[in-house]
Amino acid sequence: MILPIRAFGDGVLRKMCKPIDSDYPDLNLLVENMMETMDASNGVGLAAPQIGKDIRLFVIDSTHMYDEEADGQRRVFINAEMLDEYDDAWTFEEGCLSIPHIRENVDRNASIKIRFQDLDFNTYEETFDGMTARVIQHEYDHIEGVLFIDHISALKRRLIKGKLTDISKGNISVDYRMKFPKK
Repeated sequence: MILPIRAFGDGVLRKMCKPIDSDYPDLNLLVENMMETMDASNGVGLAAPQIGKDIRLFVIDSTHMYDEEADGQRRVFINAEMLDEYDDAWTFEEGCLSIPHIRENVDRNASIKIRFQDLDFNTYEETFDGMTARVIQHEYDHIEGVLFIDHISALKRRLIKGKLTDISKGNISVDYRMKFPKK
């Protein structure tokens, strides 16, 4: 089932998310719905806060960001914890399904090491590089209550303030389901 994506201004997007355990109700269905929602929205990642859940869960699909699918990842991250971000930072234009029609350059480290659990609650520590690392950092920020616009200058945030207000009021048109903050 395709779920509505929460728009900028919804308080859940600013929450520090809570860990979950294997007793979380209907987790497999939730992940399946998140993957379907991400795909239907042409996203490369989707975090639980973006669908109104303040839990430490996100999904990514960086496969179509590479020339060869083998370089990308389609994964589930539960209870993720960033262990290290290293290598030189590089700039790339990012966007967000919760902040449609706004794209800004964001600096992120080229490599990361992260601890996370899969759907069976097996724990992994893995290193990711390049675009996959960037997508993971963006989604990880979501479960920490951070948005990509928090990584841009105060001047750029002032310049997009009107667009952000329009998003929070639902004064935008997108080709995927969205839920706007209550007025």
